[in-house]
Amino acid sequence: MASEAAADEASETYSEFIDRVERLTNLRNAGGVLGWDQEVMMPEGGTPARSKQRSALSTVTHEILTSDEMAEMLDELEDENLTDEREAVVREVRREHDRAARVPQDLVEEISQVSSEAMPVWKEAREEDDFSTFAPTLEKLVELKREQAEHIDPDRDPYEVLFEDYEPYLGIDTAERVLQRLRDELVPLVDAIRESDADLATDTFDGEYDTDTQEDLARDVLDTLGYDWNHGRLDTAPHPFSSGNQFDARVTTRFSPDEPLGALMATVHEFGHATYTLGLPREHYGTPLGSSRDMTVHESQSRLWENHVGRSEAFWERFLPKVKERFPDKLDDASVEDVYEAANEVYEDNLIRVEADELTYHMHIVVRFEIERDLIRGDLDVEDVPEVWNDKYEEYLGVRPDSDAEGCLQDIHWSHGDFGYFPTYSLGSVLAAQLFDAAEDDIENLDEKVAAGDFEPLHDWLTEEIHRHGSRYTTDELIRQATGEEYTADYFLDYVKSKYGDLYELDDYQ
Repeated sequence: MASEAAADEASETYSEFIDRVERLTNLRNAGGVLGWDQEVMMPEGGTPARSKQRSALSTVTHEILTSDEMAEMLDELEDENLTDEREAVVREVRREHDRAARVPQDLVEEISQVSSEAMPVWKEAREEDDFSTFAPTLEKLVELKREQAEHIDPDRDPYEVLFEDYEPYLGIDTAERVLQRLRDELVPLVDAIRESDADLATDTFDGEYDTDTQEDLARDVLDTLGYDWNHGRLDTAPHPFSSGNQFDARVTTRFSPDEPLGALMATVHEFGHATYTLGLPREHYGTPLGSSRDMTVHESQSRLWENHVGRSEAFWERFLPKVKERFPDKLDDASVEDVYEAANEVYEDNLIRVEADELTYHMHIVVRFEIERDLIRGDLDVEDVPEVWNDKYEEYLGVRPDSDAEGCLQDIHWSHGDFGYFPTYSLGSVLAAQLFDAAEDDIENLDEKVAAGDFEPLHDWLTEEIHRHGSRYTTDELIRQATGEEYTADYFLDYVKSKYGDLYELDDYQ
């Protein structure tokens, strides 16, 4: 009898606990919609009110997450014999609670308000090509985020602490090891490519492309890949992004008259994020079981669809006719091979991360990683960022920005206070290759299915192996579940060496 009463009490505690967790998630999702609106639709003059609205939501969510009641319920539930699923929910909320409870309420409010007000300042600075306009705001954000890390764990590297907001389980040592390996092995490959005599059809997309028609084409590619318009939408934003939940996952992109391929690949990238979000279990909405795993996994989905699908020859067999239909006067004579080569060109002088090729992209990440790490650690002054940025681009990529707009002001992340985010792009790319290799093993003739426009088997495989689990598993556990192996950069490096060795006729890489 006593045992039954204890079980009922535990069940009642868990039910009350889940009510709080769901309330917390809904408040965060409401904040996400406000953030989406601010970047996509809000009039410029709305910032003062919006910053206060988002700050108020941050305050309420922080109060719920760090309340004494939440702490007591977590303590009680951790002493219970829970199912695996409930144990995972408690684990994830406990991690968030412990970090958040150490950060003072007024600091949370200040970070939210300053980051909300920072976005229009960043946008103005980029438009005016003037880093000094943004520098005081960036300095304030660095100071606030450093203070946040100090509260969470004063005995650890502050950058490591912040990195765990985006990838809590693989560890900063893994990020540093992977980035170092990519730098060591990709730079010689890029050098060999630049010395190659291979003549790729890199001028296939040269010319001016009407941006309205490009938007039509972006909708075509989302249709082709299977985007669910009943639960999503496409808009434009200064920096492409995706946001939402399994009922409402929106994508944004941007268009330039002379960069149609860049806009198309950005759209495919954001589709990858959205299809992950839409694949999360609806019955677990509001809890960690219905929430995405952290940013390494999220980026693996976007990079898988962008690179392993969108830049594949099989994809262009399917999609090139649609491009020709939209731009008959531009690409009428282009072959699948021409477009494939253009989509996989390794640039000699690209300065913009989101327009980078699949190889040099990771040097863009290394630059950002090293700069933001040094900023947070106090080893770099904000005023020196433009010069250090330009020096690193010259060292790692062989190009030097002529302006702040095409240099250190090109990304929106620091205006959000997102220090520690950038490494997950490369970590996700590495994971994408490992996952795609596993999918190819399990899905018979995957290339043929892609060429035929049959993306359902890949959707289903990713949903089964990744999406449906939400945050039930830690990142490393999820990777083992999906691939049967530990996380490794081997598959990515084998993939790019083989692919680009063939494209650029490199004997040492074929």
